[in-house]
Amino acid sequence: MKTCFILLMSLSLSLSLSAQDDLSDLLDSQLEEETVYTNATFKSTRVINGHSIERMPEGQLDFRISHRFGKINSGSYNLWGLDQANIHFGLDYGVTNWLMIGIGRGTYEKTYDGLLKFSLLRQSKGKRTMPVSLSYVTTLSLNTLKWSEPKRTNYFTSRMAYVHQLLIARKFNDRLSLQLSPTYIHKNLVKTELDPNDNFAVGISGRIKITKRLAFNAEYFYQIKPLNNYASVKTYNPLSVGFDIETGGHVFQIMLTNSLAMIEKGFISESTGQWAKGDIHLGFNISRVFQIKSNTKAPSW
Repeated sequence: MKTCFILLMSLSLSLSLSAQDDLSDLLDSQLEEETVYTNATFKSTRVINGHSIERMPEGQLDFRISHRFGKINSGSYNLWGLDQANIHFGLDYGVTNWLMIGIGRGTYEKTYDGLLKFSLLRQSKGKRTMPVSLSYVTTLSLNTLKWSEPKRTNYFTSRMAYVHQLLIARKFNDRLSLQLSPTYIHKNLVKTELDPNDNFAVGISGRIKITKRLAFNAEYFYQIKPLNNYASVKTYNPLSVGFDIETGGHVFQIMLTNSLAMIEKGFISESTGQWAKGDIHLGFNISRVFQIKSNTKAPSW
């Protein structure tokens, strides 16, 4: 009797393990037939100054306020830069789940700007495997400062500059994301014959998630300058570090940067500050998302 009981228990255990293996194999096969897309590679549509791979979902509007104070090394008379201010307002809207449009206005050269961002590829695994996400951004900016020589013939198009960027990003795990940003900038009019109309740069940026609502970000753009680099104004590669803080309906970003401008044409090719000399600006971005279409989901920050 005891032998029969042992045999029955062994048979039941064997059948149970076999059933579990079959169920596990079935679940694995179903997952392989699905495509799982990566989300929340970055916390916001901007890493710090530059664009991230993220874009607004269809029907959602992002109202962004960006602020940069003066240089920290300006001393106590200017309260280490806090007496000075440079600001930019922006609106980004998700037209579809692959297209975002935006407009903005900043105090830097009293510039108006517009943008288009297209999502081309999205990192995924399963049925369709894609190791990276890929987006394309193009921007147009318009300088509206008064003409320095109003009596000469001045052209409206001379005020315009264009930027084209590829954003190549990968989320390695829940905490680490990295991005490359090859960039081309064209300015219709430059200050002198020594200054190039075309500028090339490569950006690298990253995010390290610290807690559910806190992340550390850093970005750096390397300017690919021509051999005969005789620009009338000495510029430096922009470096920025900061933190993302999510507080419910908006994302707050605080940073240190050697760039005063907050559009690509400005902070990539026109940064005159040096970190080594204390030409550092304290700044912040505030991003508030509004749901315009009621049938869309909130972004998965």
